[in-house]
Amino acid sequence: MYNFEFHRPTTVDEAIRFLKSEESKLLAGGQTLLPTMKQRLAAPKHVIDLGGVTGLSSIDHKGGSLVMGKAGGTVLRGGTLTIGALTTHAQVSTSTEVKESLPALATLAGGIGDPAVRNRGTIGGSIANNDPAADYPAACLALGATIVTNKREIAADDFFTGLFETALEPDELILRVVFTAPGRAGYAKFRNPASRYAIVGVFVAERQGEVRVAVTGAGQSGVFRVPAMEAALAKKFDPNAIDGIRVDASDLVSDIHAQADYRAHLIGVMAKRAVQTAV
Repeated sequence: MYNFEFHRPTTVDEAIRFLKSEESKLLAGGQTLLPTMKQRLAAPKHVIDLGGVTGLSSIDHKGGSLVMGKAGGTVLRGGTLTIGALTTHAQVSTSTEVKESLPALATLAGGIGDPAVRNRGTIGGSIANNDPAADYPAACLALGATIVTNKREIAADDFFTGLFETALEPDELILRVVFTAPGRAGYAKFRNPASRYAIVGVFVAERQGEVRVAVTGAGQSGVFRVPAMEAALAKKFDPNAIDGIRVDASDLVSDIHAQADYRAHLIGVMAKRAVQTAV
C-alpha cells in the first residue's frame, strides 16, 4: 500500500468533513477498498473508517400486518423496513425483522460470500461500490428502495448509473436504505463457486399490482430491469408466465466465468426460480 492518512470519526458530520479532503475514501467493511489498495489499484490520500460512527447499523421495521406463518403462528409482514448503512450482511440475514417482513432480502444477504465476508461487509458499502455482480443492487432496484444520504433521498432507479458508478456526489454518505415490503418477493442466484458473487442473480418483487424484475451479474452496465418479464408476471404471477422470454445477449457480459448467451439463458432460469420462491 501507499502511505495515507487514517481517520476514525465518531459522527456523520465529522466523517463528511474528512470526506471533503483531497482524494479521500470511505471504509465500511473494507471488502473492496482494502484489496484494491493492496494491489495498488487505489491510492487514496485519506482513508475514513466509519466503524466508529454511531447510529448507522440499526434495523427498524414499521407498519405491516400479522399473517399466518408457514410453520404456524403469526408473523409481521409488509410495512417499511429501514436498514442502516453499516449493518452487516450477517445482521441482515439473521434479523427477525427482516426475516418476517422481507424474507427474500434475508435470503439474499445470507448467500453473500462466506461467514468472514458477511460479518465484515455492509449493505451501505455494497450499494455505494455498485459492483456489477453484487446482490444488493438487484434487491434495491426490484423493491424500489430509497437510498437516504446526508444530503437527500435517492430512488434506486436513479441511484445505480453504471459499472461501479452511482449518483452519489463526492461528499455524500449513505446513511440508510428504506424498503417498502412487497406482497411477494424472491431471489435466485447462480453463483461463482469461489467468490459467491452472482454470475447471474434475479430478484423478483410484486407490490400493489406492479411487478419488478432486476438482474445482477450479467449486464455490461451493471444491474438492470427486464420489462418483458415484468409485464408477463403482472398479468400472471407464475413461473410459467415468463416461458419464452429471452434477454438480448448482446448487452450481456462475456468473461472467463460465462459467455453472454449462457448468461441470457441463466436469467430465464433464475427468474423462474425467484418467482417460484416468491409464490
